[in-house]
Amino acid sequence: MCESSVYILKDGKEELILEDVDLMENEGNQIRIRNIFGEEKVAKARVKRLSLVDHKILLEPIQ
Repeated sequence: MCESSVYILKDGKEELILEDVDLMENEGNQIRIRNIFGEEKVAKARVKRLSLVDHKILLEPIQ
């Protein structure tokens, strides 16, 4: 499977937002995240790091 897990930096630590993510959409100052089960989350953040080999996406909050 090629889905990724999405994390956000909070107080210097990575906090899991959603697993099995197959879609991320930029919506101005926020990102909509959806997984293969149809679960959706919205984060006021931007992409900090994307690791394709590790299937991991790291976001950083926008103030």
